[in-house]
Amino acid sequence: MAPRSIEIASLLVRHGAGYAFHRLVPRRGATPVQRPVALRRLLEDLGPTFIKLGQVLSTRPDLVPANFEAELTRLQDNAPPVDVSTILAIVDQELGGLAVQFASFEHVPIAAASIGQVHGAVLPDGSEVVVKVRRPHIAEAVERDLALLNRAARAVSHRWSPWRRHDFRGFVEEFGTTLRRELDYLTEGRSADMARSQLKVQGIHVPSIDWTRTTVAVLTMERIRGVKIDDVGALDAWHIDRPDLARRFTDMYLSMVFDNGFFHADPHPGNVFVEHDGRLAMVDFGMMGTVTAAIRGTLTQLLMAVVSRDADALATSVMGLGVATGPIDYNSFRHDLDEVVGGVVDTPLRDVHIGPLLRDILNVERQHSLRLPRELALLVKTVLMCEGVAAHIDPQFQLLPALLPRLARPPVT
Repeated sequence: MAPRSIEIASLLVRHGAGYAFHRLVPRRGATPVQRPVALRRLLEDLGPTFIKLGQVLSTRPDLVPANFEAELTRLQDNAPPVDVSTILAIVDQELGGLAVQFASFEHVPIAAASIGQVHGAVLPDGSEVVVKVRRPHIAEAVERDLALLNRAARAVSHRWSPWRRHDFRGFVEEFGTTLRRELDYLTEGRSADMARSQLKVQGIHVPSIDWTRTTVAVLTMERIRGVKIDDVGALDAWHIDRPDLARRFTDMYLSMVFDNGFFHADPHPGNVFVEHDGRLAMVDFGMMGTVTAAIRGTLTQLLMAVVSRDADALATSVMGLGVATGPIDYNSFRHDLDEVVGGVVDTPLRDVHIGPLLRDILNVERQHSLRLPRELALLVKTVLMCEGVAAHIDPQFQLLPALLPRLARPPVT
């Protein structure tokens, strides 16, 4: 058995995960509260690939129960920083001479994550930049772990029908594609360029990419100066209109989803900044989502069915979004959706929270053997995060009134 396989096996034994991993239960006898925590700790101990796996699972309420989803969102993608001498050597090799490329390079990282770390630097012309550097040997480590995950996926899918129903093998293959994209800083740079062109009309600041100093393992971009969007103390000190900021933040995301079909899929506060003049700035384009015009159209029908409290139309829309992996009892399916709609039937539309409602609908899909496209599940998670950030900025914020005008327009193709 290869050393990494032995390491993983020993961690599984230590965490007691082998007993019922197919049920996402990492410890024999653990309580329902303890099980998600144990899984999170196991994934953290298993390292970068598995941390990313847990983060992706946290965006899939169609695959994991709500208690696991909530716990997996707590996975911290941080790591001890790589020694600066190693970072400097990587930059020197990738860019053909660090001293030639930068007037100065900060030795203390701004951030250190499992795949890469970020350093501040100054170009010879005095421009401030940040340099994202991939950790040494991380690509090889990820490929090794993905190979093990693929073998495990084939084994459990053959043995346990619940995993077959959710196409665990397909999920792992899809995850591998996503993670390889995140390892490729050229792809991230292109995503930033695309987002910049789309958001320019809204005045959103997306840092420019210095392509002369960017490779697959090093990404150099304009440095953003501002405060995190959830730092209400700083926002108030700068006299930023928080209700207006919440509106502009959600408009930015609604435009990405409904107008462009290409959206930033990680809107946590560390990736969205507010500059001193109130301008919004967005960073980190490693995780992006796409939504086809067809899915946007069906999603619009779903939301209109929610607005009109029409369970039949909701069932039709939801069925149109998912792929059946087994026989479906339509009457039971419709009944469960009716209960979801019934939960908000007496709630004024302005007070309906879209994110939790969509999550409840996805839970019904999961219970009735419907499998959703990854991008749609990712979008629902993004809406949840976006709505939460906006409500933190402005406790009176309501997403649905901002969404309704867009639902009345046909999706942009």
